[in-house]
Amino acid sequence: MSMLQSIIQINPPIWVQTPLGDGLALFLIDYGVGHNTCWVVGLEEDGQIKHFDSNDIKLCFDFTYGVNLPNKLTNKTS
Repeated sequence: MSMLQSIIQINPPIWVQTPLGDGLALFLIDYGVGHNTCWVVGLEEDGQIKHFDSNDIKLCFDFTYGVNLPNKLTNKTS
């Protein structure tokens, strides 16, 4: 049985929170059924590129430009 793998570039990159701090998510690696998606993130603090399991990633919000703000913070209903 062969394993199907996909690598997806996130364009534009999105800010995420990781166990090692905030960073820009650059790529997603999907190893197929039975595996969590792997996030490739450039860390803000020192620029290191690290791989994280999807369970370890949370989206960040950019208050400066209003990017990725949840509806409750923008007073929008949809």
